[in-house]
Formats: sequence, C-alpha cells, structure tokens
Amino acid sequence: MQTELLICGVDEAGRGPLAGPVSAAAVILDPKRPIAGLADSKKLSEKQRDRLAPIIREQALAWCVAYAEPGEIDEHNILQATLLAMKRAVYGLSIRPQQVLVDGLYCPDTGIPSEAIVKGDSKVAAISAASILAKTARDKIMLQMHARYPQYGFDAHKGYPTAVHLAALRTHGVLDIHRLSFKPVREAIAPITQERTC
Repeated sequence: MQTELLICGVDEAGRGPLAGPVSAAAVILDPKRPIAGLADSKKLSEKQRDRLAPIIREQALAWCVAYAEPGEIDEHNILQATLLAMKRAVYGLSIRPQQVLVDGLYCPDTGIPSEAIVKGDSKVAAISAASILAKTARDKIMLQMHARYPQYGFDAHKGYPTAVHLAALRTHGVLDIHRLSFKPVREAIAPITQERTC
C-alpha cells in the first residue's frame, strides 16, 4: 500500500523591513483535515490571516515558527539569515518530514530532500499555511515592539521602510531592533556619527 509522502511547506515573512526579525514557518498539513481558504498570506487580509492561523496550528500534523534576529541578519545577510530561520523551523517540527517544499528560489540545508517553488505560497497548501503562520507570528512581535517604542509606528508598518518609519528613524534614531546593514538604517546612523566626530 502506497503511503503519502510527509511533506513540509516552508515560507518566510519580513525580509524587507528595516527592523525586527525575519520569521519562517514550517508546516506539515494533515491530508485528512484540509483547511479551506489557504492562500498566499500577502493576498489575505489581516483578519483572514488571524482567523486561519489558529486553525492551522490546531489541525496541522506539525508546525513550527522560528526566527533570525536583526544581529544575525547583519552578520550573515538577509538571504542567509532567512535560510537559517527556515532551517530552524524545519528542525523544530515534532515530526520529521520526508520532503521540504520552500517558497521562492532557495532551500535551506536541512539534510531532507527539498524543492524550491516560485510562487509556491499560491500553489502548495502547506506553503500557504507556512506563509500565514510566519506572517502572523512576526506581526505579533512587531505589535509588541510598538508597545515599547510607540513613536516609530510599528503597529502600522511592521518595520517596513514607509515614509513614517523613515521619518521616525531620522527624528528618534536607531533602535537595537533595527537592521544596521540595511541602507536606510545606515544613512540614519551617518549624521549621528558625523555629529560625534565634529
């Protein structure tokens, strides 16, 4: 009797922001419990994502969300830090998958047969589920950052380089959750450094 491969979907959230971690999720869905409404997290509203995330966590055979912190992003670069977060998510699963399907062009080195699928988050249900968990988990962290640093507006832009965020960087300076290797953050630091050397 042919048994289905235990497939894990992997996706990330937060490659583009100037602040906060990059998150990655790994999800093994239960073929006997399909979840209606799964799609690329970017195509869903915040309300839809927030409704689906607990259903995914409850009905999946296994799931894990992991992160690479701003310091790791600065040390390794955003691509390598993203792959590191993905690897941590796969390793954090309570069940070892037989195949890893990853959204995008690159796969983390997990020692498990893997395939990168462009636009995988709109083609593979397990990747869609991973994209939703990665996004909602990261958004929750950025809301916590907003509570600590309300003047930066993290609740609205989640760390992305919006005009509001760039203005806050210029006015209030750089936080320890900012990615120092990202150009707008470096440019915000530069005037401070110049003032100190005058």
